[in-house]
Amino acid sequence: MTEARERTVRLGALGTSSIAWRRVLPTVVRTPGLRLTAVAGRGEAKTRRFAERFGCAAETDVAALLDRPDVDAVYISTPTGLHRRFTEQALMAGKHVLVEKPIGVDAAEARALCALAAERDLVLRENFMFPHHPQHAYVRDLMGTGRLGRPASFHAAFCIPPLPEDDIRHDARLGGGALLDVGVYPLRAASLLLGPGLEVAGATLRVRAEDGLDLSGQALLVSPSGVLAELAFGFEHAYASTYTVWGDRARVTVTRAFTPPPAHQPLVVVVEEQDRQEHLHLPAADQLRLLLEAFARQVRAGGARTAESGVRAEAVAAMELVDAVRAAARRVSVD
Repeated sequence: MTEARERTVRLGALGTSSIAWRRVLPTVVRTPGLRLTAVAGRGEAKTRRFAERFGCAAETDVAALLDRPDVDAVYISTPTGLHRRFTEQALMAGKHVLVEKPIGVDAAEARALCALAAERDLVLRENFMFPHHPQHAYVRDLMGTGRLGRPASFHAAFCIPPLPEDDIRHDARLGGGALLDVGVYPLRAASLLLGPGLEVAGATLRVRAEDGLDLSGQALLVSPSGVLAELAFGFEHAYASTYTVWGDRARVTVTRAFTPPPAHQPLVVVVEEQDRQEHLHLPAADQLRLLLEAFARQVRAGGARTAESGVRAEAVAAMELVDAVRAAARRVSVD
């Protein structure tokens, strides 16, 4: 194997989604150590358009993509309800997997996929970008050094304006709904900052009358140390992507928590007492590129590593929280 081959992870893209076209694949082709070699989708014309734009081969058949010897790993951007099927196929074909978030529709799917990845010594990661952004490490440092004092509450929201009626996220059969699409972000943020062991104390979901699809919701969580977390998410709001950690000395707010553009300089606001505020502009960072670089490094290192076991455990724990929110939720039917 040549030195160049050792450095480069050859990636196949399974799915011709909007996020793949707009964000992920343009970043893949700009990331050293990764090379996009093939793409496969449902429609021949759309797949060919992807291949022409990104300079790779077009495969309209999933099996053909997975059979290619020049594909080491697969990026999967199909609807959430299909993640398990295609991730299983890729792992069984001996390919490492980067799958769009969330990993599946519930904790049972997450456990099955993570167990299969561990059994076959393969890397399995979700395309959760925001934890890779340095702004969250900065907040954790504020918490760890005692700047905020003793944390008492955490507030987070990820909400977007209403989607077009034909948007795939309105299809419950394909894993649609606000909880799986945007609700997983504040849930992950709570785990990232408050640690494991979160419990759901209560939840509400606004659901569509005709089929029960969740359009928005709220959840109340409690950490093992007693921090109370209040989370909001949905498809029915003006845009919001923020969180606040509130302690007995100060509170810190991240104003663009989950989807900052690569050139965006994050604004972190620290408020102490009533009249003292500190506005901190942190360096810009491309959280997707940082994720892709981490994924490629782990593929080169191999799948059966302690760090990979931790990543798999986090994915399962996140989906267990999703299941707990579903189980606790009071559903409010709306037209």
